[in-house]
Amino acid sequence: MLRGMTTVSYYADDLAAAKRWYSELLDITPYFEIPGYIEFRIGDYRHELGIIDRRYCPDPAHDPGGALLYWHVDDLDAALQRLRELGAAEHQPVTERGPGFVTASVVDPFGNLLGIMSNQHYLDVLDSRRDSSSPVRRDIGAEPCR
Repeated sequence: MLRGMTTVSYYADDLAAAKRWYSELLDITPYFEIPGYIEFRIGDYRHELGIIDRRYCPDPAHDPGGALLYWHVDDLDAALQRLRELGAAEHQPVTERGPGFVTASVVDPFGNLLGIMSNQHYLDVLDSRRDSSSPVRRDIGAEPCR
């Protein structure tokens, strides 16, 4: 059944502006584009980040909301500063959640919530996957949900 996250989708009133903003933030260009939609592959696991023209939003919202996805960053303060420089507004200040686990979130210029975190557990899991000769580690919860 559920095998893993594939695409996180954000909405934007101005898709061209969102393309420029996210291209600058991520330092890459979209790998896939069709009218009304662009998609980037990012991160250690090459997850997909899709930006959809807000005209296709099933229930337009006026306030930031929805699920809050956190992206791991190596330097949370530097990442937060860069997001602010690019025009994002603080949503949640830097918050220590526990030893080696710090989060913050912003609202991008298009009204989407964007979370960032520095989390030692993420790095430990990533390192254990890299050390394995198998592409999927069965001992760290990689089994599909049934």
